[in-house]
Amino acid sequence: MTKRILILQGHPDAGGARLCHSLAEHYRAGAESHGHEVRVVDIAMLEFPLLRSQKAWKEEPLPTGLQEAQDAIAWCHHLVLFFPLWLADMPALLKAFLEQVMRPGFAFEYVDGNPLGKKGLVGRSARLIVTMGMPALIYRHLYRAHSVKSLERNVLGFVGFSPIHETLIGRVESMSEQGRTKWFRKMHALGAEAE
Repeated sequence: MTKRILILQGHPDAGGARLCHSLAEHYRAGAESHGHEVRVVDIAMLEFPLLRSQKAWKEEPLPTGLQEAQDAIAWCHHLVLFFPLWLADMPALLKAFLEQVMRPGFAFEYVDGNPLGKKGLVGRSARLIVTMGMPALIYRHLYRAHSVKSLERNVLGFVGFSPIHETLIGRVESMSEQGRTKWFRKMHALGAEAE
């Protein structure tokens, strides 16, 4: 079955020459080679303000520069989010983007008497592909992948994405060409399977 896939490029460097960009391109190539429809949103290329109050989050309209991105989230069957781990968490620009697009009335609805509300993005799956300088096993087992788990549970899971899978890629600064090629092949295979 073919799927509609949204690739969210969460690397904040608009230069486009980072490992996250290459990984995403290999994922995209794999997906398109198997007939999946793919859209890409590069967060670093978008202009939008930071949210500074709950009132703004609840009541102000979505910035016009983010409408296409929000529409792409609504359109997709499967979301793939690429980002580097910075200070053990997602980059600030990615967090600011998610705060803007995951608004009440779109990503979820308030329900009287239910503190969890109603999920607005049910029926979509997701995969997080996270690069980092430390070994991925240390991040996963010593640090318990805390920021990735928080993103899975408190953002994507909260609004209805399920299942959510993760791919953690460590030691990126010292990775050999052979290692990069291995990961590019893995991304191509994941894209082909829309996983």
